[in-house]
Amino acid sequence: MRVVIAEDAVLLREGLTLLLEEAGIDVVAAAGDAETFLRAVDTHHPDAVIVDVRMPPTFTDEGLRAALLLRRQQPGVGVLVLSQYVEERYAKELLTHRSEGAGGLGYLLKDRIGNIDEFLDALRRVETGGSALDPEVVAQILTRKEDRFVPLTAREREVLALMAEGRSNVAIAERLVVGTAAVEKHVRAIFDKLGLAPVDTDHRRVLAVLAHLSH
Repeated sequence: MRVVIAEDAVLLREGLTLLLEEAGIDVVAAAGDAETFLRAVDTHHPDAVIVDVRMPPTFTDEGLRAALLLRRQQPGVGVLVLSQYVEERYAKELLTHRSEGAGGLGYLLKDRIGNIDEFLDALRRVETGGSALDPEVVAQILTRKEDRFVPLTAREREVLALMAEGRSNVAIAERLVVGTAAVEKHVRAIFDKLGLAPVDTDHRRVLAVLAHLSH
């Protein structure tokens, strides 16, 4: 996997580079601002990028804007966005630009980097066209939308959150320590309650969930 990093904090940028290279991932460029990042992507044509939401010069949403521009110009590149805090508006803006023909998409809190295995798993899912939405972001969106949701059981909410992270039924079953048949039953109930049409693949069902959460 070839990756470009966009992170203005030097220590974190260098730390990410070292972490990825030790995992056998080729960091072809690491930029400290959005403009340099976009030039690096044009030059190196990576499989995936890791982008901080807030970057110079204003430290507001330059990284996010660069990620959205990249998805329009090179939709096949996987995009993993990092944020210091849960910024629901930014997450929803990314999800609004999610389409089935596009590359993978992830939105994680920077705290997740500390769990190296989970962080690398999220990056690999994004690189292969999957999704990796931070569970804290999912929880916040669900809470804000609760009045519009057809009531889900506590277990269904857990399954929905894991679906939005991009987990397969097998992975969800392992995480919740239940059988895959039980997970499949919960997934069917979730789609029924949310008024979503049944889908055939993990990729398509994540798209459906993310589209629902982003409105």
